[in-house]
Amino acid sequence: MTHPLPHSRPLDAAQALDALLDLIGRDMNRWLDLFADDATVEFPYAPALGAPARLEGKAAIRRHFEGILQSFHGLELRDVRRYPTTDPDVALAEVHGSATIGPARKRYEQDYVMIVATRNGRVVRYREYWNPAPVLEAFGGELDKHREGAS
Repeated sequence: MTHPLPHSRPLDAAQALDALLDLIGRDMNRWLDLFADDATVEFPYAPALGAPARLEGKAAIRRHFEGILQSFHGLELRDVRRYPTTDPDVALAEVHGSATIGPARKRYEQDYVMIVATRNGRVVRYREYWNPAPVLEAFGGELDKHREGAS
């Protein structure tokens, strides 16, 4: 596990969010190192697709993201709009994501709202809001395969 250098300061939530966006889909181990062992990831709209709304702990987070990211080709996150908060342990941003999905090579375009909460420099809660319609359109029949991997 990568730890901050002794003389460096722990990441605040805004820095952690930037690191999450930078590493997702590129370096799973370093991405996961940003999370506390007891972290939770929440997808409030996922139940509309039959997927879990909450992942608890690093093992569940790893299983979900490794499974789903295998289908995302050329994932690009851009147009990041950050919103300042009064709490350095909470960050909020809007992000646009693009990718090509699976063997059918369907285009995926999604707008996300992301909320990150940190404790002692590690992400303890990551909440991601997204529209289920583009997920259904891009994944189509592949969605059942991903649901099995997420449970």
